[in-house]
Amino acid sequence: MNNQSFYRWTAAVLIFEGVIFFVILAILGIAINWPASLDEPASVNLPLILEQANGVRNGYMLYLIYSVLVLPIAVMVAYITANGKRLNVALQVSIGFGIASAVLRVLGIIRWLIPMPALAVAYTDDATSESTRESITIVYDMLNNYAGTVGEVLGVGFFAALWLATLSLGIWQTRAFPRWFAFYGYLTAAGLSLGILEIWSVDVGLIIPVTVTMLQIWFLILGGLLLFRSPSTINSA
Repeated sequence: MNNQSFYRWTAAVLIFEGVIFFVILAILGIAINWPASLDEPASVNLPLILEQANGVRNGYMLYLIYSVLVLPIAVMVAYITANGKRLNVALQVSIGFGIASAVLRVLGIIRWLIPMPALAVAYTDDATSESTRESITIVYDMLNNYAGTVGEVLGVGFFAALWLATLSLGIWQTRAFPRWFAFYGYLTAAGLSLGILEIWSVDVGLIIPVTVTMLQIWFLILGGLLLFRSPSTINSA
């Protein structure tokens, strides 16, 4: 694959990544009022998961694809930023953080595709006793707290912030893209990193949803930069 084709494929993946998140938001928002539903108790979420099984499955499958794509994006963008030269330290580190973000995101999402639907079936079964429902609620809470911390706090927040920050540093050093784009990456990374405060029960409010949206815009901007520019002009930004 020549450079032109590689850049076009990367642009297509980036634009897909930027757009598909809003499709996911629409599907899961209609089905289970996501992402607000993440904070709902088992008594609310489990019956809803069963009632909206198709929407939950389709939405989270798309979210799984979205999360897996973070990995190749981290690699492709790093190599494009290097522009045929050896990857500098910032770009090498950014790939590692991008891989970590993708893996942690996937681990968090899996709970909604496999264990949660199984818990929903057991919880809503008429033959299930109240004591069993209480046990299911405990399992739900433990699984949601653990996988939520792994997926959302670490995968979507902290490690995504580290990936974007180190990648932006690589962009700043190589000048592969405009300096304002690197600065935008720093700003988005700073917002995403605040999600780690949730481990200490600090409510960061709308900061994470806003910066996640900024990340989607980052994908779209970078996709556009690659789509409408030739490889020969990348390092002259």
